[in-house]
Amino acid sequence: MAIIITDECINCGACEPECPNTAIYEGADDWRYADGTSLEGKVVLPNGKEVDAEETQEPISDEVYYISPDKCTECMGFHEEPQCAAVCPVDCCVPDEDHVETEEELLGKQRFMHPDGH
Repeated sequence: MAIIITDECINCGACEPECPNTAIYEGADDWRYADGTSLEGKVVLPNGKEVDAEETQEPISDEVYYISPDKCTECMGFHEEPQCAAVCPVDCCVPDEDHVETEEELLGKQRFMHPDGH
């Protein structure tokens, strides 16, 4: 399951550098699948969606930091727990009930974005 940042976010930015997938962006900032991953050019995501990894995507939030659910792996394959939630001073990084994934799916997503293990 992906993590979301609730509107309780105080925009402190503590979470952004902790994300091993570069899935966290400041509110109103565009994002790309290629950011912080090995993805480049046209790719088919594990969920079957075809994207251009280098094409900018619309911000998911204009107000607060946000997490791209297609890039979030709950830090599986990197850490024991989601690092954004571990460092958030206001506990606004919570499981996203709209993006439920198994541990196997999350690890598969992590291997897809980081085939060399980094």
